[in-house]
Amino acid sequence: MNKNEKKRKERKVFRVRRKITGTPECPRLSVFRSLNHIHAQLIDDSNGITLAAASTKSKEILEDIKTSKGKTSKSKLVGSYLAKKALEKNISQVVFDRGGYKYHGRVKALADGAREAGLKF
Repeated sequence: MNKNEKKRKERKVFRVRRKITGTPECPRLSVFRSLNHIHAQLIDDSNGITLAAASTKSKEILEDIKTSKGKTSKSKLVGSYLAKKALEKNISQVVFDRGGYKYHGRVKALADGAREAGLKF
């Protein structure tokens, strides 16, 4: 990635981030997407802590991920697992931070999985 591409990516991320912040009652659901994996965190920005996290590398859902086909279905599993962890901690409302990525494909699948498991955006 050259300098201009890096700056363009940073501008996209900050454009999204300046509009949303996470609180303890309504944390920010942050998404990071790499070539092969997807990571999601529930972040409380006022205290600067991560309340819950899930990824395709999580040991708890590794067997389910190995049996599913395709990155999109794996992303949906990660979203539903993160929602279950959030509901255990009495978190039902979140703010979605797509991290500069388009709301499409794996990012959308993660959001849909979290919604189906009970999180409200």
